[in-house]
Amino acid sequence: MKIENAKAQMRKGVLEFCILSILSRGDAYASDIINELKNSKLIVVEGTLYPLLTRQKNLGLLSYRWEESQQGPPRKYYALTDKGKETLAELNESWNELVEAVNSLKVPHEK
Repeated sequence: MKIENAKAQMRKGVLEFCILSILSRGDAYASDIINELKNSKLIVVEGTLYPLLTRQKNLGLLSYRWEESQQGPPRKYYALTDKGKETLAELNESWNELVEAVNSLKVPHEK
């Protein structure tokens, strides 16, 4: 097993959940979302983020609005819809169950 590939696959699997979690705190511009993901060690590039945002928007989980920017062209800000909030609540519950299940199987670290 290539460890880097396994780590990348685990991160990829939770990105949509993380995007919804970030937007649950308030509307955000794509660059803000990327920065939050990078700060959390979930390295993401624009080429990965935009298809996920589009997919979530097409599923009715996100909406967006254009806002004028003083530093260039207008910016697209994303927000959770009611359906997005419901989905996030379900994913939160699933995540907690998954973490509990995985933790029950892990061998404790020796100190």
